[in-house]
Amino acid sequence: MTSRTPLPRSFRFGFAWLGLATAAIVCSSAQTASAQGYGTIKGKLVWGGAALPEEPAKVKKGDAAVKDAAVCALEEIPNEDYVVDPKTKGVANGFAYVVSPVGTNAEAEAALLKSAAEVEIDQKGCRFFPHAVALHKGQKLVFKSSDPVGHNIRYTSFSLGGLNQMLAPNGKLPVSFAGSERNPVNLQCDIHPWMTGVFMVFDHPFFAVTKPDGSFEIKGVPAGAQKLIVRQEKVGFVTAGGRAGVPVEVKAGEVTDLGEIKLVPKK
Repeated sequence: MTSRTPLPRSFRFGFAWLGLATAAIVCSSAQTASAQGYGTIKGKLVWGGAALPEEPAKVKKGDAAVKDAAVCALEEIPNEDYVVDPKTKGVANGFAYVVSPVGTNAEAEAALLKSAAEVEIDQKGCRFFPHAVALHKGQKLVFKSSDPVGHNIRYTSFSLGGLNQMLAPNGKLPVSFAGSERNPVNLQCDIHPWMTGVFMVFDHPFFAVTKPDGSFEIKGVPAGAQKLIVRQEKVGFVTAGGRAGVPVEVKAGEVTDLGEIKLVPKK
């Protein structure tokens, strides 16, 4: 039977000290992250073109030639490539989010998942509504139909896989995600090909979709140096830096207002 020579006393004390020091560093880092506080990032996505977009409607009201006209042509279906408020020039349906956030906010994340365990995308009047949706990977995405006609839901993505499935009239289809996706995911209905939508899935709570006036607000962002991306489905990255984002200094208890962020349309 082989015997083991005990480690010298100095070595044992050395290892114990190393363990305590490591724990102290981890604890100190956690305390620093907790003590740094949180702030808010806000801004406004605005139209930067010379003239407001004039896109023809995808479906005209009363057009008997379209599929399921009794439902799909009850109202005009607009082109939603660019949704611009003519009064404020604000651009809706853009995605604003912190990329690779430094720090976390467990309380904000828990509050988000508790307040909205599910996020819905309806098929109503032969449109995806809302047109653009952002959600956390812990939330369930529920596709539903308020229409009395059948629809098809189809999308593909790099990280979330794909879906190609019929949705019965007035039906529901819940979808869960194991991870996030760094690119917008485009939605399509193959039965009604003018129907399009877009969604993004994040692994943190620091995101927003621009409102009809183009404004967005992201609360609870860890204070310090962060990077922000504003993205729109037609032009891609609106902010400089592409996928890297633009630097934003977030101050604890304060609002960092980025002002107007201009979207220059593609020619």
